[in-house]
Amino acid sequence: MANCLVIVESPAKVKTIKKFLGSNYEVDASNGHVRDLPKSQLGFDPDNGFEPKYITIRGKGDILAKLRKEVKKADKIYLATDPDREGEAISWHLMKALKLDEAKDKKVYRISFNEITKNAVKNSIKSPREIDMDLVNAQQARRMLDRMVGYKISPLLWEKVKRGLSAGRVQSVALRMICDREDEINAFIPEEYWSLEADLKLEGTKKPLTAKFYGTREGKQAIPNKEALDQICKGLENQSYVVEEVKNGERVKKAPIPFTTSTLQQEASKVLNFSTQKTMRLAQQLYEGVDVKGHGTVGLITYLRTDSTRVAEEADTAARAYIGENFGQQYVAKEEGSKKAVGKIQDAHEAIRPTNIALTPVIVKDSLARDLFRLYQLIWKRFTASRMASAVYETTSVKVGAGQYLFTLTASKLKFDGFMSVYIEEDEKEENNRILGKLEKGMTLELAELKEAQHFTQPPAHYTEASLVKALEEQGIGRPSTYAPTITTILARRYVTKENKNLYVTELGEVVNRMMKQCFPSIVDKDFTANLEYLLDKVGDGTVDWKTVVSNFYPDLEEAVTNAKEELESVTIADEVTDEICEICGRNMVVKYGPHGKFLACPGFPDCKNTKPYLEKIGVPCPKCGKDVVIKKTKKGRRYFGCENNPECDFMSWQKPSTHKCPECGSYMVEKGNKLLCADEQCGYTMNLPKSEGDEKEN
Repeated sequence: MANCLVIVESPAKVKTIKKFLGSNYEVDASNGHVRDLPKSQLGFDPDNGFEPKYITIRGKGDILAKLRKEVKKADKIYLATDPDREGEAISWHLMKALKLDEAKDKKVYRISFNEITKNAVKNSIKSPREIDMDLVNAQQARRMLDRMVGYKISPLLWEKVKRGLSAGRVQSVALRMICDREDEINAFIPEEYWSLEADLKLEGTKKPLTAKFYGTREGKQAIPNKEALDQICKGLENQSYVVEEVKNGERVKKAPIPFTTSTLQQEASKVLNFSTQKTMRLAQQLYEGVDVKGHGTVGLITYLRTDSTRVAEEADTAARAYIGENFGQQYVAKEEGSKKAVGKIQDAHEAIRPTNIALTPVIVKDSLARDLFRLYQLIWKRFTASRMASAVYETTSVKVGAGQYLFTLTASKLKFDGFMSVYIEEDEKEENNRILGKLEKGMTLELAELKEAQHFTQPPAHYTEASLVKALEEQGIGRPSTYAPTITTILARRYVTKENKNLYVTELGEVVNRMMKQCFPSIVDKDFTANLEYLLDKVGDGTVDWKTVVSNFYPDLEEAVTNAKEELESVTIADEVTDEICEICGRNMVVKYGPHGKFLACPGFPDCKNTKPYLEKIGVPCPKCGKDVVIKKTKKGRRYFGCENNPECDFMSWQKPSTHKCPECGSYMVEKGNKLLCADEQCGYTMNLPKSEGDEKEN
């Protein structure tokens, strides 16, 4: 009979952890939080020291009843929730809900582990501790600040704009950042500049070398307009192109540091095209445990919410041994390969890494779903690379003189691949491997052609999910656990829309942001929000009292809300009108938003209550009947393409149909990547997607 009870957050961890512990241990799950502030009210009393009022979350009664039965059987209870302040708070709430602090005959411990492995779990049992109330209070303060902003400002947005909107302590700042970037783009005035290149012939080589205009011997010179370019070209007439300097050297490219939550989200977006939400969902599965053939249920990665790049000594040693054995000792890094993290809470964790470097992507591939595998492979390669030696390039830099002007040529050749044998970051540019070793000082080169080109400076890029996460982290706004839900919320509220990875503010988003800036400037101020995060970290450190933070914040917010109710005028956001005609009353139907996304509704509501599914057209006629092809979803959420005239027309395709016809058999073709494939599998004809369409897809 078990006399020890281990309580974790997620049921997915139960099986993994139970395997590591003996028959004396029972493992059960709380399914996340069991208590929270009530949804029907603010949840704390400003006139009574801001004391929070916690209630049992609806639906958690049965879970708590089961846990109470398990508690009665056990002599020792181990609270093993996640190793962050949210997890610390869940352990504290379990303590209160299960009345463990009143149980004199029970021994109650808090344990935490950064990875779900046998060693980590058993070591945590050997070194239990008490609940860290500083971390609990930091979570309580964060929760109450978020509740203040949400419950005080959101109703105002419902009253002045429309129901269903929300404000948030972090989401409102993120929305402002996107709006500010949009304003920068709209206000941007392009500036003209020119480039000049010289194609130079080297005796004994067929392909000319391309040298870039540098300036004069006095320094670098920009070419602002055509007049300046013409003056330079005039000065180059009848000039000889002479090699004046050849420098050979080496350039070292250091290995990347291991992933944090932020950098994992950014790289997964760029490399795998994953949203932040999807990255976190998959990482959670890898952390909690998956079945790996020959190994059973294994937690494949360390804890996924972290700001730290620190790596445990044991994992570092194992990685270096693996690299030395599989790549050679020259590939093992000599330096540490990490940077110091900031803050007590975050640095208590490690970077995101594989729990066992010997479980290579090749070994686990057959056990993981495609996207799980791709994310694990990314994490494994990044961590392995972080423990490897730097890459080394041979570099050549050449200066070519022509009268008073200078041109430059540079080239590099990979001398030692180091970490690049495993991992190359997505935004690394290809290196130019052209050898310039034949060039020597004093050589005269023959000019083949001068190539001039006009350019214009470009506005700042729209935020993507990846670049927004990076900006939030750099500004000190939010924490690893908040990046994904923040972006998910502003998309769900339709403040922002996503097209080809770019985030664009909507009319609704502009209205809400304008109201927030006007009435709640501190809430959407980046510095104010970052300072609040700093204070919350100080609460977690035990150096600032949590009630001081919330009591200082509340009065100013209350005053701002009172003023806003009087000052703000109501705003009407018109619904998007479509060409779809309501067959009941003849009006043009409008786009509405529900829990499951867009749908069409008659604007005559409540007199006419007609609604229809919203079908997104892709601009391609149905190959069977000529009506429009639309995007549809199966009951399980898988996307496919079908005819809008269904059920009269039964056309459907898993791949996106194209307007192109197969030149071999005349059937319609479908898009797959940058290829067009004949829909008739027996034909099998394939061609490249026409360049203009391919470019459009990339952009």
